[in-house]
Amino acid sequence: MAAGNYDLYMEQGATFSLVITWKDSSNSPIDLTSYTARMQVRRTKQSSTVIVEASTTDGRIVLGGALGTIEVTIPATVTDDLDFGCGVYDLEVENPSGAVTRLIEGAVEFSKEVTR
Repeated sequence: MAAGNYDLYMEQGATFSLVITWKDSSNSPIDLTSYTARMQVRRTKQSSTVIVEASTTDGRIVLGGALGTIEVTIPATVTDDLDFGCGVYDLEVENPSGAVTRLIEGAVEFSKEVTR
């Protein structure tokens, strides 16, 4: 399965939130019990520098078990320190046996804050 393409918009100083539901070919949610997930934003795919990241380990990604939901939250305290124009990201999930699936990927547009 190829990753879906979905572009994101992040705002400096605001909480970023993304909720998706992973479904199988019959449109039923995939049970994410015991899965892990991770997401990284970089300026380019080739860049070695991570601008911001989220994972089930750091609590910025919460998986909804049998509901198949994946909720990514980057708090305003983190986005407040970000300073980039645009970048790229992907979101991966790993099943209990270690198989990794890249679910979505795309561009990230970043809007600088005016009110400080």
